Amino acid sequence: MRFILAHLHDATPSRPVTLQTRDVINGSQTVRDFDTGRGGFPQVRMRRMRRDTFSRRLMREHHLTVDDLVYPVFVLEGNGQREAVASMPGVERLSIDELLKEAAELVALGIPAVALFPVTPLSCKSEDAREAYNPDGLAQRAVRALKEKFPDLGVITDVALDPFTTHGQDGLIDAAGYVLNDETVNVLIKQALSHAAAGADVVAPSDMMDGRIGRIRAALEQAGQRNTRILAYAAKYASSFYGPFRDAVGSAGNLAGGNKYSYQMDPANSNEALWEVSLDLDEGADMVMVKPGMPYLDIVRRVKDQFGAPTFVYQVSGEYAMLKAASQNGWLDERAVVMESLLAFKRAGADGILTYYAKQAAQWLRDAASSAPC
Repeated sequence: MRFILAHLHDATPSRPVTLQTRDVINGSQTVRDFDTGRGGFPQVRMRRMRRDTFSRRLMREHHLTVDDLVYPVFVLEGNGQREAVASMPGVERLSIDELLKEAAELVALGIPAVALFPVTPLSCKSEDAREAYNPDGLAQRAVRALKEKFPDLGVITDVALDPFTTHGQDGLIDAAGYVLNDETVNVLIKQALSHAAAGADVVAPSDMMDGRIGRIRAALEQAGQRNTRILAYAAKYASSFYGPFRDAVGSAGNLAGGNKYSYQMDPANSNEALWEVSLDLDEGADMVMVKPGMPYLDIVRRVKDQFGAPTFVYQVSGEYAMLKAASQNGWLDERAVVMESLLAFKRAGADGILTYYAKQAAQWLRDAASSAPC
C-alpha cells in the first residue's frame, strides 16, 4: 500500500513541491522523498491545460486507434448459421460463410486481425481431443477460407484443448482428473502445426501448460513455418470472468463445476506473472497476453515495463457482458465506457486489445474522425 504526502508549505515558484511516498509492505515501511520539478499553486494550476479542447488534445498521452483492435469470433458448423450467445448480447456464433461476411466488414473498418474460437459439436469431442488437430477441422477450414478471401487480414487461432475434450479441461487428464502437462503439450504441438499448415498467421496457446511455447516454436521451425508468430497467453488467470465465453464455445457444461486452478494463475499473484512472461519470451513467443483485462491492468503495466515486448490484453466475455448489461439497463453510456475502458488498456501499456467491442469501437473511431473539424 502506498501513501503520498505533499509538503505544500515548502513550495515556491523557485522551489518545487516535495512529495513523500510511504510504501507499506507486510508491515514494513519505506519512505522516499522526490521533487515534482514544478512549483506550487497558484503558479501551477493544473486546470489551465484542461480548459479547452485544443490544449487537452495537445497534451494527451495515449491514443486508441483501429490498429489496436483484434476481433474474437466464435465459429460453428453449417451454412447460413448465426446463433446468438445469450450471455453476450450482440455476439453471435457464425458458420464459415457468415464469418466471411463478417470479415468483409472488419476489413472495411480497417481492423487488422481476427481471433478464431471454434464451437465443436459434441460428437467430435473426445478424451484425447484428437479433433483439435484434424486438418479438416472447423478451425482449420475457417482459417483457409479467410486467408483465401482476405489474405491481408491477420488470423489468430486458439491453441488449447478445452473446446475438444469431453471434460472441458484445456488438456488431457489422468484417472484422478488432474491435467497432464507433457502429454497435453504433445497434442498442442499437433494442433499448432495444423493451424500453421492451414495458413494461420498467429497461433495463440491459451492452455497455460509449462514448456509448450518452446516446443511449439521448435516444431514450427522444423516444419518450415518460420514466420508463424506465437502469441502466448503468458499471464492467464484462473478468473471468474470467463463464464460467458465457456457458454459460447460449449465447454461450460463439459467442465461441470470443475476448475482450472492447477494450471491457470492465481488472481492474487503479480510477481508470478513476470516469471511466466519471461519463460514464454525465452522460449520464443513473439507476443504475450494478459487475460483478463480490466481487473489486471497492473499486470499489463508491469509486463510492458519489465520486458518491452509486444503486449496484448483480452477484454474477456465477462467484462463485455457487464458493460453491455449495464448499458442496456441505462445505467451507463455504452460508447463512453467502452472507449474509456479500451483507452485504459493503452494507458497501461497494451499494444493490442482483443475485444468483442472491436467492430463497434472501430465504427465509433471512424465516426469521430469524420465529424472532426477540418
